[in-house]
Amino acid sequence: MVRRCTDGWCARFMERHYSALNFALLVVGYILYLIIGAGIFSAIELPYEHDLRQELKAARQDFLNNNTCVSDARLVELLARALEASNYGVSVLGNDTDRNWDFVSSLFFTSTVLTTTGYGHTVPLSDEGKAFCIFYSLFGIPVTLFFLSAVVQRIMVLVTQRPVSYFHRRWAMSRSKLAAIHATCLTIFMTLLLLIIPALVFVNLEKDWNFLESLYFCFISLTTIGLGDYVPGETHSKEANPHSQLYRLTITIYLLLGLVCVLVVLETCCELPQMRRLRQRFYEENVRELDSETTNIIDREHMSDQLTDLSDGVPVIPSVSEQAASLRQHSKSPPYTPASGSAANRKLR
Repeated sequence: MVRRCTDGWCARFMERHYSALNFALLVVGYILYLIIGAGIFSAIELPYEHDLRQELKAARQDFLNNNTCVSDARLVELLARALEASNYGVSVLGNDTDRNWDFVSSLFFTSTVLTTTGYGHTVPLSDEGKAFCIFYSLFGIPVTLFFLSAVVQRIMVLVTQRPVSYFHRRWAMSRSKLAAIHATCLTIFMTLLLLIIPALVFVNLEKDWNFLESLYFCFISLTTIGLGDYVPGETHSKEANPHSQLYRLTITIYLLLGLVCVLVVLETCCELPQMRRLRQRFYEENVRELDSETTNIIDREHMSDQLTDLSDGVPVIPSVSEQAASLRQHSKSPPYTPASGSAANRKLR
């Protein structure tokens, strides 16, 4: 008897706090994902870091042994000054030919700042530049997000909504299944167009990069991670890169267009009915009920081809907004109550 009551209490507790428990599991899972990732990165990279430190110590000692006129303190001072300048995007190599703040380079910098990519290889040198960067980003980043959302919404209509609606009418296939197939095909196409093909191009243009490094740069850039360890066009040889300005301008256009395409793919995947159902597990009760209503409407759209237009016989599929408005109107209308006999008699008289 006690066990039965305990099981019933547990079942009621699980049902009452379903979304909260799922959210707690999501938080714990994400923290574990961070911890596992940190452990793997530490296990992989720590030996390489140790070897590099030993190599640098050996190179420094070898230089001092071969140049006895240079003291260790003066060498450390020179290296510290060179590293400080390198952190600001100024290298001791090729200072006469390389420019970080011409117009095209500045355009590349503003695009990486406003899209929050931020490679970090070029940063403002002056206090005025740092102050303007704060002011410029404070207004520019929200405007960029608004601009990208507007562009993505318009592209979504052409790339996702219209093709899915067309094939839904043409093939009479379930909209949820058709949306999943479309999202998969779009992801594969964009991967080839934005990652594989540009990586092959960078392999030929950047002589020091292999395919993995080129693919790594494309992925890190288009996901706005922007670590800055690989930046194209940073060669200090005019013979290796004779059209550096045009090259950097082309990369700027590629990054902006690529970011828009990545956002379209992500929005397409997030709007899948399967993803909506998954998100409902972690919502609050009222939000989950509202989103469940929208999901049910989308799931029932594949049956709406039975409603035909009498003029041309083409199936008419009501939009989600129209069906939601109809449901709200029916839910707000008062229930029907039959009139009493005396009231009916008065109306007849």
